Amino acid sequence: MIYVFLGAPGSGKGTQAKQLSARLNIPHIALGDILRESIRLGTEVGRLAKSFVEAGKLVPDEVTIRLTRERVAGKDCSSGFILDGFPRSLEQFEALDAILTGKEYKVIYFTVPLEAVIDRNSGRLSCGVCGSVYHVKYNPPKSEGICDKCGDKLYQRKDDNAEVIRTRYNIYEETTRPLVELYEKRNALVKVDAQGAIGDVFVRLLRALGL
Repeated sequence: MIYVFLGAPGSGKGTQAKQLSARLNIPHIALGDILRESIRLGTEVGRLAKSFVEAGKLVPDEVTIRLTRERVAGKDCSSGFILDGFPRSLEQFEALDAILTGKEYKVIYFTVPLEAVIDRNSGRLSCGVCGSVYHVKYNPPKSEGICDKCGDKLYQRKDDNAEVIRTRYNIYEETTRPLVELYEKRNALVKVDAQGAIGDVFVRLLRALGL
């Protein structure tokens, strides 16, 4: 079971990937999370990626391809995995084909309009300790500003503002649209409407995958 999740930043694909990961007991590989952890730790890759992420730009392909290749080779991926946020360019698309040579996988494309993404992301709150994500309106923590799971203080990422969100969305659409069309030609693409409550979107996802 190998699934590739595509969708603009803020489409909610990460949240859906976590739920599907728990249901199927396969790893959720989120390149965005791996990059943010590298930035937090100040690694070589993190320092390289930091300026791009904070400006709302895409991280160079050679960095994400290297991280992806190393991660999917892990023993915990032997029974399958969910790849979230990769590929985002033609070079990454070709690299993924090479990485997954001989393996079948489904591509799920989460569709959502820009204004809905801005509304969803501008209210997002993150936990720097356990990685949990909340929303002030759609998924608020039980105690304001405090993570339900670990009790740490929640924060809003620097790139979660309307201007940066709009930049990321437009860049994503420009670079990823050709990939969507390529997967459609292969009959490997499944579209899921990502608007609405998390539970409703998850039901649509399961139906689309026949689960």
